[in-house]
Amino acid sequence: MKKIIFTLSLGMLLFTANGQQKQGKVLYERTVQMQMRMQGMGDEAAHLLPHTRKDKLEVLFDNNQSLRRTVEDDAPDEFSSAEGGMQIHMVMADANDVTYTNFATDHVVEQREFGAKNYIIADSIHKLNWKLTGETTTILNYPCQQAITQRIGKRIVTTMDNGEMKKQEVADTSNITVWFTPSIPVPAGPEYQGQLPGLILGIDINDSRSVYKAIEVSAQADLSAIKEPSKGKKVTTAEFAKERDKLVEEMQRNNSGGKGRSIRISQ
Repeated sequence: MKKIIFTLSLGMLLFTANGQQKQGKVLYERTVQMQMRMQGMGDEAAHLLPHTRKDKLEVLFDNNQSLRRTVEDDAPDEFSSAEGGMQIHMVMADANDVTYTNFATDHVVEQREFGAKNYIIADSIHKLNWKLTGETTTILNYPCQQAITQRIGKRIVTTMDNGEMKKQEVADTSNITVWFTPSIPVPAGPEYQGQLPGLILGIDINDSRSVYKAIEVSAQADLSAIKEPSKGKKVTTAEFAKERDKLVEEMQRNNSGGKGRSIRISQ
C-alpha cells in the first residue's frame, strides 16, 4: 500500500509542475567531517588536521540533462607544523571530476581524475529505494519535501603496519536524507540525480558526515557546458577502482619515508 501511495504522489508532483523552471544552475556548499588516521603521526602533529573540509560545486541542468562540476576555491588547503617542517596537503577526492547525467536514458558519464590521469566511466543510474517521510521545509524560498533511503555496500580499507600494506573489506552502510523541491521538476542534484521528482537542494549522509546545502539557485547558466565529458581513458567502474587502488598503494609507499603527507578525502 505504501508503494502505491508513493507512486501516486510522484505522479501528482510531476503533473502540477508543468510550466515551472526546468533549466538553470545550483551552487552547493559541501561540508565533509574528516575521520583520518595516519601511521607515524603523533599527538603533537595530529592537532593540525582540521575536523571538517568545505568546498563548493555547481550543477547545471536543462533538457533532461545535468552536469556537476567543482567550483574553484581560493581558500588554502595546506597546513604546516613548525616542528619538523611537516606539511599536510588536503585534496578532495573529486576536486576535478565532472559528472554528466541524461535523465531520459538513465545514462551517467563521469570524468574522474586520479594520479594526474583522466578516466571516463560510463554507467547507468543506480536507483535507490526512496521513502517520502511527509516532512517539509523551505530552502532558498523553495518548498521542499524530505526523502530517505539507505545504501548498503562494502569498501576497502588500506592500512600500513610496519611497512606492510594490508587491505580489508568492511561493511559500508549509508543512511541518506534528501530535501528536494517539486517547484523545480528536474531530478538533478549534487548526488542521487535522476532519482527524485524535483531538484535536490539538501543532502545529509550518515548524520552530517557529508552535507550538501544549496546556497544559490539561478535560471541563468552556461547550458552549452552540459555535454558528455570525453577527455580520458575509457574504463568500467571496476577497472577504475582497480587502477585507483594501485595508484594509492604507490603513493603510500612513496610518501612513507618523507615529511610531506598528502591526504586524499573521500566520502
